[in-house]
Parts: sequence; structure tokens; C-alpha cells
Amino acid sequence: MSLLHRDARQEPLAELSCFRGEFYSCLTGRSDALFELADAVLCSDGPVRSLAELSLVGEHRRGHGGLYAAVARGRIDVGRLRRALAAAPLPRAVDGRLVLAIDITCWLRPDAHTSPQRILCHTYGRGKDQHIPVPGWPYSVICALEPGRSSWTAPLDALRLAPGDDSATVTARQLRDLLHRLITAGQWQEGDPDVLVIADAGYDAPRLAFLLKDLPVQVLARMRSDRVLRRTVPPRQPHTTGRPPRHGSEFVFGQPDTWDTPDTETVTDTRLYGTARARSWDRLHPKLTHRSSWAAADGTLPIVEGTVIRLDIDHLPSGATPKPVWLWWSGTDATPADADRLWQAYLRRFDIEHTFRLFKQTLGWTSPKIRTPEAADRWTLLILAAYTQLRLARPLAADRRRPWEKPSSPDRLTPARVRRDFRHIRPQTACPARAPKPSRPGPGRPPGRKNSRPAPRHDVHTAQKTQPAKRQKRKSTTPKPRRAG
Repeated sequence: MSLLHRDARQEPLAELSCFRGEFYSCLTGRSDALFELADAVLCSDGPVRSLAELSLVGEHRRGHGGLYAAVARGRIDVGRLRRALAAAPLPRAVDGRLVLAIDITCWLRPDAHTSPQRILCHTYGRGKDQHIPVPGWPYSVICALEPGRSSWTAPLDALRLAPGDDSATVTARQLRDLLHRLITAGQWQEGDPDVLVIADAGYDAPRLAFLLKDLPVQVLARMRSDRVLRRTVPPRQPHTTGRPPRHGSEFVFGQPDTWDTPDTETVTDTRLYGTARARSWDRLHPKLTHRSSWAAADGTLPIVEGTVIRLDIDHLPSGATPKPVWLWWSGTDATPADADRLWQAYLRRFDIEHTFRLFKQTLGWTSPKIRTPEAADRWTLLILAAYTQLRLARPLAADRRRPWEKPSSPDRLTPARVRRDFRHIRPQTACPARAPKPSRPGPGRPPGRKNSRPAPRHDVHTAQKTQPAKRQKRKSTTPKPRRAG
């Protein structure tokens, strides 16, 4: 190895070793077993299928009993670990802006009748527009996105939703705590561009923007194509009597005759989607009512103005017929450059799906049959710490491809390929876990004796309060647009 190449590796190795040392300090109970468990996830030859198989990995020097005990009864300083994740180097957009994506992914546990706090999670069926409720633990995950074409993200936080939680309120509180940690870690300073938070149509974007209005945050989210927004009230004419209106004329997404002339319009040629046409309309807001997430609001409901962007493309890579995408941005007075930057940033939101798939299919996030939600939270934090180590080891990894795979340059390695080389990177970093002490397994339950203390069973909670059964009406073929926020 040349001297220049050795010097180039020193800084990434120092960052990785520093994070590993801080990660070990966050483990306050059964720290050695938990630390080696994360190393086993990173150094396993193939996808993680079960916790017991991780005890056979050479980097995990303890038995399967200690492994299960660490997950079930270990302790983690959650606040310190979240601060360590926020202090790690983060990717930024071209203009130096932090771009965060939020989404909810579910750990499905349909047969875990003894696991408490399970919620009916909506999953997609094989048929068209089929949503199947499956019991599980939903997690709200926040990741920092990279610019350009990449499957890498930077997971910063994961929070399990408890029964009865309002997703908008929980997400706003989660984002607020994360932004405070980022500011404390120096990731955002006075004068930097506002942090851009990107969400899908399942989130109430105006409510998120209202709850985070005191922070340097901009919210960008997709809206359903049946929404109806309102314009600002025109100037009041002299000698006009009566109560002044709070909302202007309607802007119906599905009725082009209500759009009028857009404030900005750009046309961009893309490699994947052909010609992309983006039009924006300034200062549009939903007409809020005292229901759903605004039911507990007192007094007059606020007016949350923003910019609506409609994106039309020629074709999709899959060959399917493209549909227009409606975006709502919490900022106003958008320029053509802003509109182009925003819709391109929204397309990067789908990188978080690659991270979820790696968590579940490669790192084995949903593979263990864990009973308690506290153990599930502990295992989830270990997965976040393991992925962060992969991200820090990215400049150090070599391409250990399979014979049937195409070569890839070092700067284009996927997380799965970096994981293949982590076993060779690990000896060069800090490994603070101590060697295990010799011990004997416990006697266990005597042969032939039945379990006299069966685990209690728990009901599955619904995401919302159960409503009384109503007479089903025939679904209209021409549904009306939503005129309330």
C-alpha cells in the first residue's frame, strides 16, 4: 500500500473507530454482547435469518443464550446513541442543505399473540389498490438523503408508534428533537439554508409545517390528486359591508379550469422520465376544519400557505402510464429554480425504500421473533448503529464481487457490497468489547415439567378509534374532491 493511499485511509478509519467507541459507550447493560451482536450483523456472510445463527459468526464470541439475553435485557443509553448518530458526517445537497426524508415502515408480527402494543398496519396486497391490515409494530424513520443516483441514506432516528398515537404529532416531535440534536452537533448553523423535510402523501404536510414553524425547516410533501385548496383572499373593496372572508376561490386539483395561469413553469429533459414539466402556483392553503388532527385545536384555525407544484413526465422506466404528481411546499414566492430543485429533491425520497429493504432483507431487522416491544426497540437501534458503520466504512471498502457480478468502482459500492468487506475492515478499527468469561449454561426447565406460567396474550390495537358499524353504501364511480384539509 502506497503512502498516499495509507494517508487517505487514516481519516475514514479514525471516524469509524470514533463512532464504534462512542457506540460501545452507549451500551450500559450487557454491552459486550450487544456490541459483538452488531459486529455479527455486519460480518455475517449472507442475509441475517435469525438471532441464533449470528452466534455462529466468528466475530461474536458468546453463545446464543447470551445473545438472546442481551437483546431481551440489555440496556442502551438511547439519548446518547441518537446524539452520536446526529454527530456523524452527513450527506448534503448541492447547495449544502440537509435533506431529510420521513416515512413509516412496519415490523409485521401477525402471529405474535403474546406481544403487546401491536397495531394494524396497512400493507399492499397483490391486487390493484388492495390494502391488507396486518398486526405489527410501525416505526417512524428519519434519514438524510444524498444527491444524485444512489441507494445510500443516513438513518438518524427510528421511533415506534404506540397505540393511539397521532402520526403527525409524533413525527413533528421526533423531527423537533432531531433538529435540536443536529444544531447541537454543529450540522446546522445560523445562516445555513433551511433543512428540507420530504414526506409522502400519508402525512399532513400543512400540519407538519404549522407544528415546526418556529424551526429552520421547510416541508415538501406529495398530495393526493383529489385535494382542493384555497387561494388568498383578494383585496377588500372600499365600502364593502359584512364579515370579510377567510378563504379565496377554490383550486381543485382535478379541474384544470380552476388553476389559472401558473406562477412558474419549467421544462427539463431527464434520462429516466423524458421531458419533465413543472408548474407552480403560489400561496395556496387548505380549508381546515375541527376534525381529524385539528379536532383538539382551540379557537380559529390557522391559514397555512404554501406553493403547489404539479409535475408531468413523459414515461416511467417500468413502462406504466405516468400520473401527475402534486407537491405542496411550505415556502412561498417560489422561483423556477426552486420548483426544479424541489421536484428533483422529492424524487430522491424513494432512496429511503432501498434502506428499508436492506434493513429487512439483508440486515435481518424483522427476522427475530422478539416478544416485547422494548426488545424490538433495542434491536432497531442496533440496526441503525450497524448501518451507520457501513456508511462510515464506505471509503475503506474494496469490491468483493461475486464471479457473476459486474465490477463496480469504489465510489459506487452499494451498502450490501460494503458489508461484504467489513470483516476485513473491522480489525483495523477499535474493538472495545472484552473477551467472554467462561461460564456454564443454566439447568433450564426439568425434563417433563410443563410451563406453569404461560405468557399473557394481548389484543391488536387499531390505528384509530373504532367507530360503530355503519350501513355500507355503494361506492360512487365519480368521487367528489376533498374540500376540507
